[in-house]
Parts: sequence; C-alpha cells; structure tokens
Amino acid sequence: MKIAIVGTGYVGLVTGTCFSEMGMTVHCVDVDSNKIENLKKGIIPIYEPGLEEMVRRNFDAGRLYFSTDLAEILGQVDVVFIAVGTPPGVDGSADMRYVLEVVHTIGKNLNKYILVVTKSTVPVGTAQQVKDVIRDELDKRGLSGLEFDVASNPEFLKEGSAIDDFMHPDRVVVGIENERTKEIMDRLYKPFTINNYRMIYTDVVSAEMIKYAANAMLATRISFMNDIANLCEIVGADVNMVRAGIGSDMRIGKKFLYAGCGYGGSCFPKDVRALIKTAENQGYDMRVLKAVEEVNELQKGIVYSKFLDHYNGDIKDKKVAIWGLSFKPKTDDIREAPSVVIINKLLEEGVKVKAYDPVAMDEARKIFGDRIEYANDMYDAVLDADAVMLITEWYEFRLPSWATIKKLVKEPVIIDGRNIYNSNELKKLGFKYFSIGGK
Repeated sequence: MKIAIVGTGYVGLVTGTCFSEMGMTVHCVDVDSNKIENLKKGIIPIYEPGLEEMVRRNFDAGRLYFSTDLAEILGQVDVVFIAVGTPPGVDGSADMRYVLEVVHTIGKNLNKYILVVTKSTVPVGTAQQVKDVIRDELDKRGLSGLEFDVASNPEFLKEGSAIDDFMHPDRVVVGIENERTKEIMDRLYKPFTINNYRMIYTDVVSAEMIKYAANAMLATRISFMNDIANLCEIVGADVNMVRAGIGSDMRIGKKFLYAGCGYGGSCFPKDVRALIKTAENQGYDMRVLKAVEEVNELQKGIVYSKFLDHYNGDIKDKKVAIWGLSFKPKTDDIREAPSVVIINKLLEEGVKVKAYDPVAMDEARKIFGDRIEYANDMYDAVLDADAVMLITEWYEFRLPSWATIKKLVKEPVIIDGRNIYNSNELKKLGFKYFSIGGK
C-alpha cells in the first residue's frame, strides 16, 4: 500500500517513518523546501530517540520519500494522512488554516478514489468540513461523481517514546463512515496489531472527541495532584505518601499523579484550551477544564515563588542554576514548558540565570538569546549559584555528586520542581531543600 503523509513535524515524520519501517511506500510531504532537502540528507528537524536512524534506513531502502508537491503525489497513493500543525489561536481555538490548505489541494488535484485521514489534532466536526471542501472543489471541476472517503485517526504518541508508541500501540482509534474505510485501515495497521493490540472503530465525530478527551483527562489528573500537593504543604502532609496511597487504588491507578511544576508541551495546553473553546462555541461552559488550566498556569510559578520566599524577596543579582529546559525528558520541545515561565520571572526580577539541558539548549537560545548563560554540563551550571532549580527530570540529573555540587555553589539551596530527590539525604548533607508538596 502506498500512502502520503502531509506534514513532517513530530506526528507526521514519526507516522510516515514507522509505516515505511513495515514495508509500505511512504511519501512525506511538506511545504518547507529546506526541511525536505535536509530530510533527504538524513537531517531531521526534531529530537526523538531512534528516529534519525530509522529515517536514514528507510530512505536508503527506497521506501521513504520526501517531497514538496502533494499534487504530483496524489495519483500515486491510496491514502493521504493530514498531519500538519493546528496551533492555538488567540482565543484558544485550533488554527485550521494549514489543514484546510491541504484539503483544498486534494480537492483541486484528485483524479481517483482516495482515503483522506486526519491525523492532526483537530476540532470536533473537522471531518465533515474536510468532506465539504473536497466535494466543493470536485464539483467545480465537474467531477462530482468521483468517490473518496474521510476518516479520523487521532495520534497518542508521547514525545521521547513515540516510535515505540507507534510500533506497539495499546490502542488504535479510527473514526469511519463505511466498511471500505475499515478494510483499508485494517490493512494499514495490521503489521502493528498482530499481537492483539486493539483497533477501536467509532464514528468520526467520536474519534475526534476521543483525542481531546484523553489529553484533557491526563491534564486534569496532573492539575488535581498539583492542587493536592499545595494543600499538603499547608496542612503538613507529604504528597508522595498521598500519591502512593491513592495510586494503589485500582479505580484510580498510579499514572499522572506526580506533583510538580506544571505540564507543558505541544499537546496538553493546546488541547485543553481547544476543548474549552469547542464547548464555548456550543454554548457550554467546561468549568472543570478551566480550573485545570488555571491550576497549571499557577503551578508553573511555584518554583520561582519558593526561591522568592527563601530569600525574603531580595533576589536581585542572585544567580540561579536551571537543570532542564524541555517540558519533559527525552525531547527538545520547550513549548509551554515551565522552564520558560520560571526563567522569564527570574529575569524580570534581575536574577542571573545559567541553564543546562541535555538536548534543548538550541531551542532555548531561540527564546532567550543572550539573556541567560548556557552551561556545558550540570556541574558548570551550578558554579557560584545561589540556588539550583530542577525543572526537567532527565536521567542524568537523578544521581548527581552532591559533594561536588556543595563545593561549587555559593549557597546550598535545591528547589526540586519534580520531587525526585530524597529530602532527608540532602538535609543531612547541609542543603536547604524545597520540593512540591513535601514537608
């Protein structure tokens, strides 16, 4: 089977490469000619463990192609996946312009049956809009009888483990309208579902809603636990003990119950806002999700607040070491990351910042330029620091040499934004240790 993936960002490139790994002929299409030329050379635009090697292997094998011309490719493929960006608009709604540009191109150039699949995270009702646009373009060309189908196939990839998520999915959700579409999607995903991974077929609108609902639920758990952590500090409880207690309840489970300095990235913030906006457009108020978003925005400032309180507000010209810039480990993505909020707050108050992240330094430079220092490693970052802030729980930060750090810092202050360190150990070593929701 031959397929086209439109959009070579995070979702599109991983999707196309994984399909090609299973022997399919895949054409990855993007309007960015520089990105396409780099991909042909094996230079990928994102950081994802294992992806670069897989791209090179399948490109060299003649299964993975890169192009800027969707119109030329349409006649060669059976399925087109739309995986372009849907960035948040000013009002929180998803910006659909890139999706619609692709859809218009399909309608203007389609000459045979094709299945169009929305892979991008799109608002509920998008599939119908896609059908209407393509049908309108075909009518203009006098091809009103030409058949095509539209499906929704939301992605559930986690940055940092996206290849494994795609190759070994716990479920594949597909919204369809007829049996022909089901047969095509069954063929596409059969290599990934041999070991009885679930194919979940729904109507198209429900599939579109599933994506938003899933991310909104996970975001809700995070904000709920952060709210509980803040209350724990006030009443003298330990949030780690609380988490263990409620996580052992099988009705709740232990995932996404870790207190910290807030969630970020390209999915949770955007999808929560988009779902709130979708509800508003229908005259419904998503009060729970509005609270989830409010808690998360406040939580991003909690590490800064602990630093401010420790120094009684006298922080001008203090020096802070930042460990971790990406919104989570195993990615260079700093979109909506707590680190960005924290660093901006520090800079506004005249604090000097020196940061280190294993892979996200270049992305940070795009935002902060020369307003902060960039360390060579985690130990270089802490030299003469008045406080060390752990923002992203990369593996290399988990077992540092505290003896070395004690000698390098100006003041032995550790603010743990992810609760990964042992408070008793650090206090015995002479550090002033602050966590989220701990005693």
